[in-house]
Amino acid sequence: MTGKQNPVLGFAAQPDVQDTLVHWRRWMESERNVSPHTLTAYIGDVATFLEFITGYQGKPPSMNDLAALTVTDFRSWLSHLAMKGIGSNSRSRALSSVRNLFRWLDRDGRLHNPAINTFSGPRIKRPAPKPLTVLDADRLLEESEKEPDEPWVGKRDRALFTLLYGCGLRISEALNLTRREAPLGETLRVTGKGNKERIVPVLPAVTEAVRAYMDACPYRQGPEAPLFVGVRGGQLAPAIAQRRMRDLRRLMGLPETATPHALRHSFATHLLADGGDLRAIQDLLGHASLSTTQRYTDVESEQLMQVYRSAHPRAKKV
Repeated sequence: MTGKQNPVLGFAAQPDVQDTLVHWRRWMESERNVSPHTLTAYIGDVATFLEFITGYQGKPPSMNDLAALTVTDFRSWLSHLAMKGIGSNSRSRALSSVRNLFRWLDRDGRLHNPAINTFSGPRIKRPAPKPLTVLDADRLLEESEKEPDEPWVGKRDRALFTLLYGCGLRISEALNLTRREAPLGETLRVTGKGNKERIVPVLPAVTEAVRAYMDACPYRQGPEAPLFVGVRGGQLAPAIAQRRMRDLRRLMGLPETATPHALRHSFATHLLADGGDLRAIQDLLGHASLSTTQRYTDVESEQLMQVYRSAHPRAKKV
């Protein structure tokens, strides 16, 4: 192997690559302002990539060698990582790091290699949502009103959590509602990700909880004021709702996966369990892709299997 020990990579590299990596690292630190932890991860991924290319080609690559890499070369590297037992999430992150380097090289006029962007990376398996059971969801809504010192705060928490569970809203969508948009009718217009609007039906239980909160709330502001407010009258912060949920799950002995967002997951899973149409649930949740909604079919299947294993007499026999 030729070349001197590189202070960025920790192993030998061609002089032009050494110089380039020093400038890339400086750009990451000064222009991107990445954290030391993130920078270490980027450099580690690039080092692993260049180490593979060195063994793959039989010599440390030069800048010209990097410019000439093909899709097959990049795929061989990813296959090498997979054979070493590196998981899909880690392989995807490594590819992202290398693509970051090559994009910078292109923008800086140092080299152009279109192959790096012409193939998809490893498919990341997103974790399945963690919904509450129907019983736990009902209990949580009951308990949410009991603890706060101010009765109106308890009604606010119940209204918020009932809205998340009853309409499947993201917490940001609920907290961005104004008093004019309060769900007091049969439907609610929601502005979701990408400013996309959707219409969701409003259950009587949601209307009842929201009305009780609005009647009790001491801050009677205008129609454009936030619907959900904190104890000082300003818009309720997500952190406050999340902290309240943490208190409730400790009180009820629920797992850490019981978060405000879990109520949205519970909305979808319980609809599906009762025979809800997947496309309709997609519209209610505001998912751009049906594949995102289809994760709930995995959850429902898993729950059915758990019921089967615990209840079916044949499932208990070895």
